[in-house]
Amino acid sequence: MYAVSSKYCPTNRDVYLRYVEKISPVPSGKVALGKILHGVVSDCLRAFIQRGGMDFNAWWQTIRWHEIPEKPENLEEPSRRVWEFVQKICEARLADVSSRQPYASELDLRVSAVPFLVEHKISGELLGLSGILSLDCYDYLKAIMFDLKVASEPQEWHRLSPVGYALVFESVHEVPVDICCNVYLNVENGKVLVRKDLFFASDELRQWWIEERDRKLEIVAEGKDPGKPERSQCKEDCMYFKICYE
Repeated sequence: MYAVSSKYCPTNRDVYLRYVEKISPVPSGKVALGKILHGVVSDCLRAFIQRGGMDFNAWWQTIRWHEIPEKPENLEEPSRRVWEFVQKICEARLADVSSRQPYASELDLRVSAVPFLVEHKISGELLGLSGILSLDCYDYLKAIMFDLKVASEPQEWHRLSPVGYALVFESVHEVPVDICCNVYLNVENGKVLVRKDLFFASDELRQWWIEERDRKLEIVAEGKDPGKPERSQCKEDCMYFKICYE
């Protein structure tokens, strides 16, 4: 899904390098932060839904640091802030639902307070994608597909990812998913900042995703290098920047 929905590279050369030349990307510090904070949000939500007793310190000890291209001390503070932020929101939602549903069981209250499928595994084979995809979050009461973006400024093409997951979800479960939302998460000066982009999964966005999928599948099938973009168009935190320009 990332390869189809990402437009970090203006010419899609990242797709060629990864899937044709088989060159592994070089993760940056920004990628490390994104991976860690995705884990913080998903694991904190799942621990709450499943009535788990895991706290941040216990979770921190489970991280496989050999897979993270950054020093733990550079990521611990923002991770702790986000964990506490998510936990407080969940507890506030639970208190609100409990006050309105006094006879519901604890499990009913939790799944009503946080009605999410988190890191839900699903097959994208019906749409020509991987057999193992993992969507960030799906609200099954309001039928909203969420995608989490970390330390990113909103871009129009960011809407492709949740729309793609919505299409896959529809193809497997045969239920409509017409609303999507990008959640932009960042930690600045010790404060957790969240912005949301809630939008309708229109026919135009769906068609855009299909065109991107077809374009990138064609690059892989033909094995043709689309060429490097102008250096001024590239960001130095691109995982293939050094391969293209150094």
